[in-house]
Amino acid sequence: MKRRSALLSLAALSAWSTASEAGLWAARFPRPDGGELVLQDLRGRPLLVNFWATWCAPCVRELPEFDAFAKAQPDWQVIGLAVDGPTPVREFLARRPVSFPIGLAGLNGSELARGLGNKGGGLPFSLALDRSGQIVWRKLGATSRAELDALAQRIKNQG
Repeated sequence: MKRRSALLSLAALSAWSTASEAGLWAARFPRPDGGELVLQDLRGRPLLVNFWATWCAPCVRELPEFDAFAKAQPDWQVIGLAVDGPTPVREFLARRPVSFPIGLAGLNGSELARGLGNKGGGLPFSLALDRSGQIVWRKLGATSRAELDALAQRIKNQG
C-alpha cells in the first residue's frame, strides 16, 4: 500500500510541476521601462529566471552576477522577475541598470515562485529551464557566477 501511495504522490508531483512550468510559459509581466515581458516569446533557448526585490540585500548583491552571466552567455536568455512595486524597481534600475529584461511580478511573483518549487517563498530564488522548456535547476538563496557558469556548461553538455 505504501508503494502505491508513493507512486500516486510522484504522479501528482509530476503533474503539478508540469502545470507550474506551463503557467510560467503563459505568464506576461509589465516591464518597468514600458512594454511587456512575454515568457512564451523566450522558448527555444535556455532560460535563467531570477526572482528578486529591491529590499532584498542578497538579491541586490547577486544582480551583477546575473548581468555578467547574461553578457558572457549569448546562447542563454536571462530575466529578472521583481517581487516588488513598480516605483521602487524603476528607481533601483535607474541607479543600477542591468542588461537583461526585468518583469514586474509584484506579489503574484511570490505565488509563481512557490508554484515553481520555492515552497517557503524566500528571495532570491532562481531557476533554469533547458531548450525544451523543462526546469533543470532551482536555487533558493544567492547564486555565484561560478555556479551559473557550471550550470551553463552542464546544459551545453546535455544539448
